[in-house]
Amino acid sequence: MNKVDSGRLRPIVVDAAVEAVDPDLRAFMVGIYNKVALGLLVSAALAYATSAVPAVRDTLFVTLIAGGARHLGGLTALGMISTCSPILAFAAFGMGRKQTPARSGLLYWAVVASVGASLGVVVLAYTTVSIAVAFMASAAGFGALSLMGYATKRNLAAHASFLITGLIGLIVALGLNLVLHSGAIGFAINMAGVLIFAGLIAHDSQRLKMSYYGCADDPTKMITATNAGALSLYLDFINLFEFLLAFTGGHR
Repeated sequence: MNKVDSGRLRPIVVDAAVEAVDPDLRAFMVGIYNKVALGLLVSAALAYATSAVPAVRDTLFVTLIAGGARHLGGLTALGMISTCSPILAFAAFGMGRKQTPARSGLLYWAVVASVGASLGVVVLAYTTVSIAVAFMASAAGFGALSLMGYATKRNLAAHASFLITGLIGLIVALGLNLVLHSGAIGFAINMAGVLIFAGLIAHDSQRLKMSYYGCADDPTKMITATNAGALSLYLDFINLFEFLLAFTGGHR
């Protein structure tokens, strides 16, 4: 799991008419989405490098040739470290530290790079068609859910505790199924993961919109909020994609 809750901000009441025509708010949100899009491009490039460039791939993964195609056979020691690298990035730049523009930027790009490198295992494990379909479905869902979270007048913060509780339960279930290897539990986990991260995308989009009003007058806070917001939505997207792929994808 790559998702780490970035915290909850106290709701700020904003007049709807002001919100609808605020160009600075739109610029703030567009900046976040642009950073997410760039992060996904960087991750995709790194996933390709770690799965298709022999000099890189063979240091991370044990691969087998069958039926004229290359398949994932396992992870090398360095590959195991790579799959855990997002956690290491949080430990190095984020956990327990006050975020500044520089530190939050380093955290974002460190997570993007480490997640991208670890996604090479996904490229080797699933067919290209499955990956493409899951990515397009994730992108469409992400766009629709983000728009809903941004535009809705309903306070989604009320669902935050439910979503976080579900996320904790999901992590516990994933750990349990590493021991049980149950197909039925795995199916339920993937379905629950899709639903939970769909909800988090809408919730986090609304939360980030409201966070703008708490930092609009402080450029330092604004940059930090943009980096933190991009990280939150990036992780939501990656998790949605991975659960969708596991739920619907075809293995090589």
